[in-house]
Amino acid sequence: MATLTYMPTEHLPVLASELVALCDPGPGDTVVDCTFGGGGHARLFAERIGPTGTLVCIDRDPAAAARFAELEPELGCEARFEPGDFAELLGSLAEEGLRPQVIYMDLGVSSHQLDSWERGFSYSYDAPLDMRMDSSQNLSALEVVNEWPPARLEAALRELGEERHARAIAGEIARRRPLETTGELVDAIRSAVPSAYRFGRGHPAKRSFQAIRIAVNGELDSLDRALPGAWSLLAEGGRFAAIAFHSLEDRRVKRFLAGRARGCTCPPELPVCVCGHEPEAELLSRRVVRPSEHEAERNPRSRSARLRAARKLGAGTPRVEGEEAPR
Repeated sequence: MATLTYMPTEHLPVLASELVALCDPGPGDTVVDCTFGGGGHARLFAERIGPTGTLVCIDRDPAAAARFAELEPELGCEARFEPGDFAELLGSLAEEGLRPQVIYMDLGVSSHQLDSWERGFSYSYDAPLDMRMDSSQNLSALEVVNEWPPARLEAALRELGEERHARAIAGEIARRRPLETTGELVDAIRSAVPSAYRFGRGHPAKRSFQAIRIAVNGELDSLDRALPGAWSLLAEGGRFAAIAFHSLEDRRVKRFLAGRARGCTCPPELPVCVCGHEPEAELLSRRVVRPSEHEAERNPRSRSARLRAARKLGAGTPRVEGEEAPR
C-alpha cells in the first residue's frame, strides 16, 4: 500500500481580495455565501457590510455548521447558516423574498474537507473510501469504486476527471475489488497508468479522485441548477461571482455568464439588429482572474483557481464606463 501522510494546513481563502473587489459589497448589503466552508470569505464580506448588513451562509457539509457557530460572534453583522445544497436553498431564499446585492460561490472541495483525513477526499493519506460532502447521504466513494460497472466507472473518470487513462484505471479497480481505503485506490491507479504518468507533473490519482468525488456529490448537476437560481435571486445591479478549481466547473460558469452578457442574437450577416435582445449581465473582468504568483506560492492549492464575476443589469442599471457586452 502507498505510504500516505497527514498534512494539516492553515485555512487560506482563495482569491479573497479579488473576490471582494469584484463583488464590491457595501454597508447594509445582503450577501449570500453559497459555500461557507471555513468562513474565510464570509469574514471579509461581513467586515464590508457592517452591522446593518445581512450575511446568509450555505453549506451542505454538517461540519461547516459548527465552524459557523464559532465564527458568528465575530462577524459583526446579522448572519445565519442554512445547511444543505445551495441549488435547493437558493430557491428557498427566493420564496422568502430575499434580494441580495451579492451572491458568490467557492466551488469544489474545501481545505477543511481535504485535511479531515477520515473523510477520504485526499489521495495524500490513507482513509476509508467516503468523499461525501453531506455525511447523511447514502452514496459514497465506497459504492462508486466497488459497485459501479467498469464501463460506468470508466465514463465517470473520463467525463468528470478528464482522465486520459480512464479505461485502464477502471479495469484495474474492478480487478482489485473490493477496495476499502483511499490508499488501496491510489495503488490501483498507480498500477494502471504508464510510468511516465506516475512520475510526471502532478499526482497520478488527482483526476480520478476528482471524478469520483464529483460523482458521489453530484456537484455538476447541483451547479447547473444553482447558476440560474442565483441569477434569478440576485437584485438588479447586484453582483455574482464564482471561483472554480477545474475546467468542468469553470466552463459552466463562463458559458452561463457569457450567455447573459450577450446582447444581439441576430446572425452576423444581418447589417442591423432585428432581435432587440438586451444583455442581462455585465462581465466585471475581461479575462478570468487567477491567483498571483505570491498567493500561489503561499497557498499551492490556489494554483488552479479561476474567478469570474458579473453584474446583473436592469432597466435602470447604468453600465460601468468602458465595459461593453459581447454581441
